[in-house]
Amino acid sequence: MLQGHTEALTAEPAGAALGELMPAKRSDLVVETLPDETLVFDPRSKTAHRLPDLVAWVFARADGVTQILRVVRAMRAERELGDDAPEVLAEILAELTRKGLLVHDLGSSRRAFMRQTSLLAALPAITSIVAPGPAAAVSIVGGISPVVRALPECSNTESYAAIDENPFRDTSLHPVSTFAVDVDTASYSNVRRFLRSGQLPPVDAVRVEEMLNYFRYDDPEPADGIPLACHAEMSECPWQPNHRLLRLGLQSQRIDSLSLPRRSLVFLLDVSGSMNAPDKLPLLRAAMGLLVETLRPEDQIAIAVYAGAAGLVLPPTPGSQAPTILAALDELQAGGSTNGGAGIELAYNVAARMARQGGHGRVILATDGDFNVGMASPGELVRLIERERQRGIFLSVLGFGTGNLKDSTMEQLADRGNGNYAYIDSLAEARKVLVREAGATLHTVARDVKIQLEWNPHEVQAYRLIGYENRLLAREDFDDDSKDAGEIGSGHHVTALYEVIESGQPSSARGASPLRYQQTAEPSELATSGELAHLKLRYQPPAGGPSQLTTWPLQRSNVQAPATATSDDFRLAAGVASFGMLLRRSPHLGAASWQLAHGLVTSTLAGDHAGYRQELMELIEEASSLADQA
Repeated sequence: MLQGHTEALTAEPAGAALGELMPAKRSDLVVETLPDETLVFDPRSKTAHRLPDLVAWVFARADGVTQILRVVRAMRAERELGDDAPEVLAEILAELTRKGLLVHDLGSSRRAFMRQTSLLAALPAITSIVAPGPAAAVSIVGGISPVVRALPECSNTESYAAIDENPFRDTSLHPVSTFAVDVDTASYSNVRRFLRSGQLPPVDAVRVEEMLNYFRYDDPEPADGIPLACHAEMSECPWQPNHRLLRLGLQSQRIDSLSLPRRSLVFLLDVSGSMNAPDKLPLLRAAMGLLVETLRPEDQIAIAVYAGAAGLVLPPTPGSQAPTILAALDELQAGGSTNGGAGIELAYNVAARMARQGGHGRVILATDGDFNVGMASPGELVRLIERERQRGIFLSVLGFGTGNLKDSTMEQLADRGNGNYAYIDSLAEARKVLVREAGATLHTVARDVKIQLEWNPHEVQAYRLIGYENRLLAREDFDDDSKDAGEIGSGHHVTALYEVIESGQPSSARGASPLRYQQTAEPSELATSGELAHLKLRYQPPAGGPSQLTTWPLQRSNVQAPATATSDDFRLAAGVASFGMLLRRSPHLGAASWQLAHGLVTSTLAGDHAGYRQELMELIEEASSLADQA
């Protein structure tokens, strides 16, 4: 993809390169156009940028849909640049990218792009300064006085639930590991937001399982009519060579979007005063617009809002009436305090009426998570959501914004509502969640999905589940259908990693004193069978009912691979996990380093999907640079 961009800029290529598109400008920027220049304020970094005339001309055409070749031709015709147009365009795009003003939605790498284009001193300079405070952004305009742009005052009140990383467990004391699956991805995009704004994320904002599950893997789909298939692979642990790393990949069946059942969606939109920022309500409206374009005539959508009071701004409307839906979105404005509880009650009532007409009902809550009046108790909200879950109406949550993000509240609500939680930091992320992965986000194929591994003490001395700290279950919960677990949508993939200490290796797992009234159990005949562990998967059908059980013995000879022959999926997961552990400053880092994480991800680029792995490499580079400065 990067090579295609270079060719499109330096020549007039034939074939696929003709279709290469301009990158898109970020949707959360505040832009003011003046006669001779453009002022751009970045709300993430609180930095104002002055774009001279030619740079502003290119910036205006960075829309993600215009062909690069068309812009080159326009520069020759309108700007009279002649044969220099491709080189000048490359320079300007590289500079705009370096300033963080562009989004490369097609997988273009910002750093690789700059490496492939030569930056010359003749490039029209972009002047940037950091605003002296959140209330004003100052841009130096030539030789005249500074321009001061007033912005809303803000303070950082973001909240994250504390995470105590899973320790190593001795198999003689804890032979069984049980957890609920988690398909949330919010942590990864939130981490990206921090790194793109020049900050390392708070430790508790990093949930490794959500970073793992952000990416697509190539595990086979299920067959024989079952909704889920599992794949296992084990090899040397990259950050602790004396240990082994076991990857479990759970893949759900993919259902073509045209074959999905009718969707009955109620969007509950936060229009309170806390949403009055470019990366909140305006981005939310744009994200909703992307979804509206994908609605089928049989789909239905309703929009409820909440602030000081709750209201229905769009009654249930078929997908064929897109102009009506978009017009309702255009009328939304932020203001007032937040009564999230009243809004949720309204949304559930509407969803129940829609579900009675057929299709799958779902409420999608879009907010920064600030519930500060009305039903503000998390306990009250959770009990309401659990009651509605029993009626078959699920809740998903989309998080927006900076400085006020209540991550812990939103994650809990989505978990209790049998939905998933995503953080939308850009229009590109909105497209990923609501368009590309709409089946996984909006259509459930298995509910209350639980995984249980019984480890063979003859083969494994100790183990550690990486991530999933807030999804752990008691051993007996696995067979209890009344215990809530995670939902999996169409095409979803779940990855779990275990760091394994084989028998006979030194272990840091804590032991325990002998019991007075019980004896240690004797191993069974299967202990010497070569089985590493016994994997159990339990799930319920989407409509509920008795759970289904599937089991697999993990034979060492079937799952173990040499370190030189691991799959791309294994190395990608290992790279993501080491990246997450570094960000968390994990006590289990071993020999993990930014270079190790980067190298593992780099080795998988041949199978990159939509440029997400390339972007991950850039984030690792940015995190490494920030860590060096800390």
